[in-house]
Amino acid sequence: MREAGLNPLLQDATVAAERLVSVLRMAVATGLLLVFGLTISGTDLGSLAPYLHRQLFFALLTMIAYFVLGAGCFLATSQGWFRPWMAWLTVTADALFMLLNVRLSILNGGFDGNMALLLPPAWLVPVVMAFGVMRMHPRMQLYATLLLTGGLTALIFWLPTAPEGDQAARIAGLLTGPPNVMKLTMILLAGLVMVLAAARMRRLFQRALSSAEERANLTRYLPAQIADQLADGGLDSLQHGQRQAMAVLFVDIRGFTQWSETRDPQDVGDFITTFRSHVENSAARHDGMIDKYMGDAAMLLFSEAPEERGAPNGAARALACAATLCKSIHAWSDQRLAAGEDTVEVGIGVHAGEVFAGVVGSENRLEYSVFGDAVNIASRLEQHSKTVPETIIASAQTLEAAGIAPARGRWRALPPVALRGRSGVMDIFAKEE
Repeated sequence: MREAGLNPLLQDATVAAERLVSVLRMAVATGLLLVFGLTISGTDLGSLAPYLHRQLFFALLTMIAYFVLGAGCFLATSQGWFRPWMAWLTVTADALFMLLNVRLSILNGGFDGNMALLLPPAWLVPVVMAFGVMRMHPRMQLYATLLLTGGLTALIFWLPTAPEGDQAARIAGLLTGPPNVMKLTMILLAGLVMVLAAARMRRLFQRALSSAEERANLTRYLPAQIADQLADGGLDSLQHGQRQAMAVLFVDIRGFTQWSETRDPQDVGDFITTFRSHVENSAARHDGMIDKYMGDAAMLLFSEAPEERGAPNGAARALACAATLCKSIHAWSDQRLAAGEDTVEVGIGVHAGEVFAGVVGSENRLEYSVFGDAVNIASRLEQHSKTVPETIIASAQTLEAAGIAPARGRWRALPPVALRGRSGVMDIFAKEE
């Protein structure tokens, strides 16, 4: 069960990281137990001082308890009981577990607090810090760092001073072979954990790059908004499709076919590229979605539910986009005229109504398609703009949906028209230049 408000991918990564840390706890405990066994196998335990017996017992108990902690966390993450917020508890447990063992070692050995960092349990610090790197959580890592540093500071400076006695001999015992072997083992284990952390972060980075590349590839063939939904795992719902209110805008370059017949292919390509850049800029400005390009024409969609609350609805944005695009094309046309090139004229048709929208095809080849009467009407209006002729034509239904009064919005009524494929006539308006 995922927690609300947390990105599902991030939540899954958090649980996976904690599961890996649990495995590493068990591996570290097992490795220390093996080295511990090998280290004391040739030692005459009967000749050791009583406090060393207690030290060995505490060390053995610590490693077993650490293994149990790892096993418990692994079970929780594997059975789905673990929640991301619980990682704070495991981080605290790691730090307190290490600090408690340092304290017990100090008290059992009769050491001064200043000797805390010489004790083998203190050398678990690099391992605990390496576990934090696995989680890739800066605040959690900072918390663990402060907890460990603060705890060791308290042990070093605020524990009572131990009597001199035979403390020097006991300290010398910490610098002999077995304790040093344990310290070296902990450094080695910490290094190996760091290697795994680096490998995990590299894999996640490569996965992020692959995901970004896949998303970029999708946007080459699908509208960016749809590609984002697909990248987030929404293919099933998009393939089912849905009926929704949309405003549809068609734009077409007039006289392009005849113009392109006498032009170099490179010039035609550059011309279309520039035209599409004007379309894309205008669509982005009014939160429009470019459904497809058809040679020198384009089809834009404007949903009735804009991302920003209080923003204009789809019909209003489509009409505003038509005006912006027309102005942009006129400016481009003036630049071409000043350079001695042919001017550019377009025809635009806009209609708002209900459409059926969805993604069709397989994952290897997907296409976002919009069907319905609203699409056909917008296309017919764009074609009718050549006959009138007018630059921008919109249906009366579109102006009504946008809340625009024709007279106030500088729209001029045109003779009602019977569009091809439809019965009856439709009231239409042209945008005054």
